[in-house]
Amino acid sequence: MDRPNIRQNNTTIKLVFKLLDAGAIGIGLLFLLQWFPDSDSKATIASYLIALGMFSLSAELFGLYRNWQGIQFAREATCGVMTWGTTLLALFAVGNLSLYTTEFSSSALLFWFAVTPIVSLSFRIWWRWIVAWLVRKEIYTRKFAVVGVNDLGLQLVKNINNSPELGLKFLGFYDDRPVARTIDLPIDLRSRLGRISSLIEHARRSEVNVVFITLPMRAEERIREVLDELSDSTTSVYIVPDLLVFQMLHSRWSDIQGLPVVSVFENPFYGVDGMLKRVVDIGLATACLLFAAIPMALIATAVKLTSPGPVIFTQKRYGLDGREIRVLKFRSMTVCEDGNKVTQAAKNDSRLTAIGGFLRSTSLDELPQLFNVMLGNMSLIGPRPHATAHNEMYRSQIDGYMMRHKVKPGITGLAQVSGCRGETETLEKMAERIRYDHQYIREWSIWLDLKILFRTCSVVFSKQNAY
Repeated sequence: MDRPNIRQNNTTIKLVFKLLDAGAIGIGLLFLLQWFPDSDSKATIASYLIALGMFSLSAELFGLYRNWQGIQFAREATCGVMTWGTTLLALFAVGNLSLYTTEFSSSALLFWFAVTPIVSLSFRIWWRWIVAWLVRKEIYTRKFAVVGVNDLGLQLVKNINNSPELGLKFLGFYDDRPVARTIDLPIDLRSRLGRISSLIEHARRSEVNVVFITLPMRAEERIREVLDELSDSTTSVYIVPDLLVFQMLHSRWSDIQGLPVVSVFENPFYGVDGMLKRVVDIGLATACLLFAAIPMALIATAVKLTSPGPVIFTQKRYGLDGREIRVLKFRSMTVCEDGNKVTQAAKNDSRLTAIGGFLRSTSLDELPQLFNVMLGNMSLIGPRPHATAHNEMYRSQIDGYMMRHKVKPGITGLAQVSGCRGETETLEKMAERIRYDHQYIREWSIWLDLKILFRTCSVVFSKQNAY
């Protein structure tokens, strides 16, 4: 049997936004010519066409024309600004090589850079407002029902209700099982409309516009029966995979030659998100190194004078995708353990050097890891890297332990600002740290990174569990 190609259904909206963005670039250029009339020349049209082409390429790179329904506008806006900024940098480079845009002053280009995203984002805000208005007026509204009274169905309804721009109005659940064998529904969603046979009749009478099937994947035969029955109606039908049975880490779907695939464990830093995180890492790490250059030199001198041994202690740890990296720290102990057995630092540890306790309690021993960030094998924010020996020990004791390595390790992380800093002398403490690491990967955003950075400052000053 031939398998049908399955594509994301946003072709029309994608075309609309491409036209709106082309108009925004043109409007930005018209404003530029009004404010900088000397820039008007034979190169104007050529610059506009080149900008359009480069913007299209950048948009594909950053995923600007993905389906943004149900996603915060801040993320869409960030993606749009990054796309246009990359376009203008490329246009500037091409212009200097071809001499086409040399007639545009730096001020004119900056003006174009500022105005165009304002116009483009205004179009997007306007689009969201129009859709929301149509939903409120029930002009753009479809009624939906869910087959399956289960956790997946309940989560689906909550997600849809929190995304009014989808234009879907909830009718209720249908399930053949008796109430005693299904989950209890919240009072606001306690709308069970009957058995699946009743749904079939309602669909045939066009009383239901959209049906979501959330039956477990093992019920393949029953799902096929429901689909056969619903094929005798004009109702739109969606199957929601029962992926809640897995521990999902920032999942997303794509297709390979029309065959849909869904990631279960995946790195969240792709496209514009990954580039933005790297830009923030490099910018902040550079600023921190410049600010801390003199203190780091003083610390290095103190380490050398107060105890024998190297100033910088390096230790093998796991990085992105479990690849081995060398993490840098100011040496704070009289030993440099890096073998198959590594003893964690404990309170009043006898191995601390004369200034080791101070360095560890203030986290100043971590400053050399800024060079790890610059090299690209660490990030400012992410799961803290553990010694290789500890990784090998805990991976067999804690489910999903190695999934924390789907992202770069960080100098600080969600676990450290949530009370999981310091020694993990029990399995329960390490499991709690891993839980926060997984939460970070699932819920990552640039705003979460900034929040963790600010919270890190208060944690460091409190010196809680730092030894």
